[in-house]
Amino acid sequence: MNSLASLMVAIVGLQVTLSRGTAIAQTVLATTSIPSYVLEYAPLIWLYSQDAYRPSDIGQQVVHTLPEINRTVIETPPLNLNNLNILNNMGNTSVYLTSKEGINADPQPAWLDGVTPNAQGKTDGAVSCTIVVYEHGDGTVDAFYFYFYAYNLGDTVLGMEFGDHVGDWEHNMIRFQNGTPQALWYSQHSYGQAFTYDATEKQGKRPIGYSGNGTHAVYSIAGDHDHTIPGFNLPEGLIVDHTDQGVLWDPVQSAYAYSYDATTQTFTPYDESYPVNWLYFNGQWGDDQLPNQTEIFGQVKYSAGPNGPKFKKLVRDEVCPSSPCIVLPFRTWKEES
Repeated sequence: MNSLASLMVAIVGLQVTLSRGTAIAQTVLATTSIPSYVLEYAPLIWLYSQDAYRPSDIGQQVVHTLPEINRTVIETPPLNLNNLNILNNMGNTSVYLTSKEGINADPQPAWLDGVTPNAQGKTDGAVSCTIVVYEHGDGTVDAFYFYFYAYNLGDTVLGMEFGDHVGDWEHNMIRFQNGTPQALWYSQHSYGQAFTYDATEKQGKRPIGYSGNGTHAVYSIAGDHDHTIPGFNLPEGLIVDHTDQGVLWDPVQSAYAYSYDATTQTFTPYDESYPVNWLYFNGQWGDDQLPNQTEIFGQVKYSAGPNGPKFKKLVRDEVCPSSPCIVLPFRTWKEES
């Protein structure tokens, strides 16, 4: 079974009702190998109500694409998540998993839409999340929760859309100390924000994230977020992400999970049924940037797809991927009384 369900020894469902009246089962999962707290404190994500592009199955991205270098298809044996890393010897980071229909297909193929979570928050039939656990060795453990979408819809600035791309990886990271959550990282475009665990909104123990409309950047509060300056969010500005309490997604209900060894740079699955070699793929998870496009501030409508989880700095000194690292003790610039 290609989900964390195969790891479960027990599932205890606790019905928790959110402020706007939507309820979802908060699951506590006991497993044989993955640290239990990694699942107990796993984030829940509010998807934007009008977002046309939902979480997607990681393996289906390979099914619906062809590997290309310089817009030329590479001849390969049939590809899947178990052998995707063979592309490293053919083009390394220059390989693009290119949609068979083309990024500018009109109408777009249905597979780009992803899967809307069901009433329990699960993406049925789609493994749309990957957990990577890194142990520092001193009681400090970093748990990465990677969220996958088949398509990223960019922003609109001065009436022009830019930043669309096939394939989209976003993530939260929770830093634990002796099993207790200390801080969270929320990835947002080229950077992100860090907060203390106590500062985050929660459902039970589980922190809440808000996914930006189309871009899927992850925020700690609902509303509008200007991200003109990376890592600095205001409610108004030139480049704005929109978030709300649309559909509640519980990513770990349908996920792969691995530990990471920094010395050997290897991933070990917590369940032997999980494919591993796709994590070593050095190429890009979408089409290359289309040529001859109109630019606005150096940006184009159809940009290149992203690289995968291994490139998201899995070994960090702090909860942020780089320094200086500011860990905010509050979610908003002005706390409500």
